[in-house]
Amino acid sequence: MERLKTPPALNQFNNALNKNQATELFKLLNKYRPETKKEKKQRLKAQAASESAKSGSGVSSKPPPTLKCGLNHITYLVEKKKAKMVAIASDVNPVELVVWLPALCKSMGVPYCIVKNKSRLGSLVNMKNATAVALTEVKAADQAAVDAMREQLNMLDINGTIVIGEGERDEA
Repeated sequence: MERLKTPPALNQFNNALNKNQATELFKLLNKYRPETKKEKKQRLKAQAASESAKSGSGVSSKPPPTLKCGLNHITYLVEKKKAKMVAIASDVNPVELVVWLPALCKSMGVPYCIVKNKSRLGSLVNMKNATAVALTEVKAADQAAVDAMREQLNMLDINGTIVIGEGERDEA
């Protein structure tokens, strides 16, 4: 087993965020959970009541910023550079579903991280499992935390979280 080499594209999924970094990331992403149907109904009722008190037009509501999920949707957001940060699960089976996503994020300049459990990502978006989630909009109060997390992810990328392997580097 020591002689077998793992390709770099697959090896990067073995290097997930450590516990402290993952806790910080999930605290941040938990603030942007999508609203449930009940919460949406309550928000729209409250907004309709406030709009009816005013004279003028009907309800024109922009939903609060939320996490986006779904591989095709996240791909679209990364390609259009609308994603601020992407979190990818390391235990996706088959791994070919997400193996290309870090390369896409890197080429488009979108910070990304790899987390250990797809069910933890799923719990953020009210689903059983999620292969990846993306953050597109940020509240002004959380902008500093998001910038710090992006810097941390960029530093991890430079310092070698996504490495070629232990002994696979060629000395030129």
